Amino acid sequence: MRRITILAAGAGLMFATAASAQQQQPVQPPATTMPAPAAPEAPAAAPTIKSVTIVDIEELPEATQTQVDTIVAQQGEADLEKLRSSIDAMPEIKSALEAKGLTSAHVIAASMTQDGALTLVTKKAS
Repeated sequence: MRRITILAAGAGLMFATAASAQQQQPVQPPATTMPAPAAPEAPAAAPTIKSVTIVDIEELPEATQTQVDTIVAQQGEADLEKLRSSIDAMPEIKSALEAKGLTSAHVIAASMTQDGALTLVTKKAS
């Protein structure tokens, strides 16, 4: 008999604990939460090409030629091929080269300003 009373009391405690756990209100986050970090800004879109200037490296001043040669030496062949593929994919640039009797294979460097002025530096096959 004593055993039944202990089991009944134990079961009662278990049910009471379970019932009180179900009645508890969900914990609300503290009122002073930190604001979510700002999303990183998207990179600025590439400017639209408004003008294309084609310059042969021989037409540049000696100091500029040296700078261009240094940059070209730092680039890999893969980067140069990407540049040339991009040029071939843009008809307005490709036609500007063709007007001077050149192709993307002659381009060794490119520079673009924020106002859309694209400069291509070329080198004729020697």
